[in-house]
Amino acid sequence: MYAIFTFVNQQKTLNEYNKNSKELTQKIEEQEEYKEELAKKKEAVTSLDFIEQTAREKLDMYYPNEKIFVDMGM
Repeated sequence: MYAIFTFVNQQKTLNEYNKNSKELTQKIEEQEEYKEELAKKKEAVTSLDFIEQTAREKLDMYYPNEKIFVDMGM
């Protein structure tokens, strides 16, 4: 009787551990994907094209001999 009781309790514990293991594995995979996305963004942010685009759009910076035309029409 004791052996059966112990076996059932251990099986419940093992099932919980397996469930937790699967959840943690899934979270690890999600975090690895997020890490890859951040690495791609980091590469994009350090590119000269991104820096130039950001300077033009957000800081209104242009090259010294560059002429800018603004359309004031409706």
